[in-house]
Amino acid sequence: MNALHPRNSQSFHQEKPVAESHEEGASSAARTPLLRALNQMIDITTTRTMAVQLHPPVIIFAMLFLVALASALLAGYGMAGGESRRWLHVIGFALVIALSVYVILDIEFPRLGLIRVDAFDQSLVELRESMK
Repeated sequence: MNALHPRNSQSFHQEKPVAESHEEGASSAARTPLLRALNQMIDITTTRTMAVQLHPPVIIFAMLFLVALASALLAGYGMAGGESRRWLHVIGFALVIALSVYVILDIEFPRLGLIRVDAFDQSLVELRESMK
């Protein structure tokens, strides 16, 4: 495996401080903050990893698109009987539906769209810096 692989890096950062805290002459008072911080780091990385890997099933996304299509069908059917079309309403409806679907998908995959969650990554960087 590559030395830059995240699992190797995480394993190294977890094993080295623990090994040093077990050296002769290290007090248990010195171990407590180290192990507490190490435990918090592991918890945060596990939570982040699980949040990235867990997404709703594909059927949820299919239903989202089906609801958008059904609402467009019903709106079109309702406007079909009129003598003239109100283009502002037609374009406005299409934009609202498209924007709603886009925002839902963008929130679900935060690193791919316009909505970013870089502030959450900053907390991980700060935690790592506090452990040095």
